[in-house]
Amino acid sequence: MIPSRVPLARYAIYAAPAADTALWRTACDWLGRDPERPDVLTRHGILGIPPDRHAAMVAEAGRYGFHGTLKPPFALAAGTEGSELEAAIEVFAAGYPAFPPIPMRVAAISGFLAVVPAQSAPALHALADATVATFDRFRAPPSAAELARRRRATLSPAQDANLVRWGYPYVFTEYRFHMTLTERLDPTEQETVLAGLRARFDTALASPVSLDGLVLFGEPAPGEPFRLLRRFQFAG
Repeated sequence: MIPSRVPLARYAIYAAPAADTALWRTACDWLGRDPERPDVLTRHGILGIPPDRHAAMVAEAGRYGFHGTLKPPFALAAGTEGSELEAAIEVFAAGYPAFPPIPMRVAAISGFLAVVPAQSAPALHALADATVATFDRFRAPPSAAELARRRRATLSPAQDANLVRWGYPYVFTEYRFHMTLTERLDPTEQETVLAGLRARFDTALASPVSLDGLVLFGEPAPGEPFRLLRRFQFAG
């Protein structure tokens, strides 16, 4: 764990399965990295995908660590500290009601592959909405360069309004929960990898997934791998 007093480049508030679950172990094995531990894992790929291609397609997802975004990565606002953020998350989680496990599956989303809810998950969407709004006081406004970079994706008016107000385009009505497994793939490769990942995650996703708390991640310095800093359990 990185001590709260050590300043980090960015923080993020995520949802993630517990470390002792088959889903967490399977995902970390695929990505080649466990963000809760400093050691790098051996990646285990799928038939038909060369090791170097596997490494490339999971590089970005592996850097961020296996997670579902609730409050996207942000630099701390002036006058706030990581320890204050942790304390606020602890209070929020302690008062937030736990919700039932959610059926999930591996699917394609905007060209990349991810673990996503198998059906509508209003409790998870409500959690994301509450997390974005509650902890926004800790977020520094995006720089002009960040705004320009995001806008290269040709945002809709609603997404651009979210970017300006919340620092990220895909929140509230634009939000889609997902736990990323690959970069964007071309259609032929996507078909092969999707079949392989569905087989790989079959056991891990045989039962609904419990997301019973918030997870705080941190980026020690720009471009470095995110680390899992602390888990916060919901009430009950």
